[in-house]
Amino acid sequence: MSSTEDLDYPQIILQYNSGFLVSKVMFTASELGVFDLLLESGEPLSSNAIAARLGTSTTGMERLLDACVGLKLLAVELTQEGALYRNTEISNIYLTKSSPKSQYHIMMYYSNTVYLCWHYLADAVREGRNQYERAFGISSKDPFGAMYRSEEEMLKFMAGQNSVWTICGRDVLAAFDLSPFRQICDLGGGGGALARECVSLYPNSTVTIYDLPKVVQVAKEQFVPPEERRISFHEGDFFNDSIPEAELYILSKILHDWDDDKCRQLLAKVYKACKLGGGVLLVESLLNEDKSGPLETQLYSMNMLVQTEGKERTAAEYSKLLEAAGFGEIQVKRTGKLYDAVLGRK
Repeated sequence: MSSTEDLDYPQIILQYNSGFLVSKVMFTASELGVFDLLLESGEPLSSNAIAARLGTSTTGMERLLDACVGLKLLAVELTQEGALYRNTEISNIYLTKSSPKSQYHIMMYYSNTVYLCWHYLADAVREGRNQYERAFGISSKDPFGAMYRSEEEMLKFMAGQNSVWTICGRDVLAAFDLSPFRQICDLGGGGGALARECVSLYPNSTVTIYDLPKVVQVAKEQFVPPEERRISFHEGDFFNDSIPEAELYILSKILHDWDDDKCRQLLAKVYKACKLGGGVLLVESLLNEDKSGPLETQLYSMNMLVQTEGKERTAAEYSKLLEAAGFGEIQVKRTGKLYDAVLGRK
């Protein structure tokens, strides 16, 4: 129920109305290199100095910097020489490219790909399908063919997914004790950030990253160093090719890309390949059972509509899919953060 204050002056509606402006301010400051420059400078800088070094207009840069101050991404100090800007701590940690926890790549993916698809959200709702055809002139029938439409786009997507696991990976992998599983297969493991986190947390385990041949090639060249002996690769399409035997399969943000029929098809293959006593770990953003939240997950489910064939689900819905494939002893662990964990056993 709305409060009297909300009805007298709709503050929340006004915030929602300009929500995309907030995202684009952060994306633009990141893309132009504002946060990187301020980190490298080691001292606060004026808007004129920042504009000169980054090759932008002074009027545009000053407004961008002030908006970042309002968002608490930058801090400003008024001196006799004028306003001087510096990064806040959260920007140094998450918005600079050199930080091990940088979210730069996922933000650029959102800015350059997700944002364009969302322009056609109304069409997605009317039609019930992704919007790659309208956004990029590419067939909507193969979502990952669209996401991987060029090596550059594939690299952006993989780097973006890796950045997510730098801040969320340990929580989901530590949700259950996975140390009994020595032979692990990360289906659709992409750039390998979750696999690297896994062998760090469970040093006696090995992980095989299973993904499309072109993804595996980029992962080897760009993301997983050859000296990491506990990580290996297996090329294939998990819908059309065989899945290697393992004790544990990790499906991180995989099932949410597909409809229930495709999920059942994939999980049946996983169950068949899984060793007796093994299991499957689903890493997904879980909806509340009544689907009343969390808001982030509800918005992700909308994103699945505009970008994929899938949706976000409740723990009960994932459990039902696992049970249909034959898995039992299903446990659910909410991390309190962006992604949660569901473990099923064979």
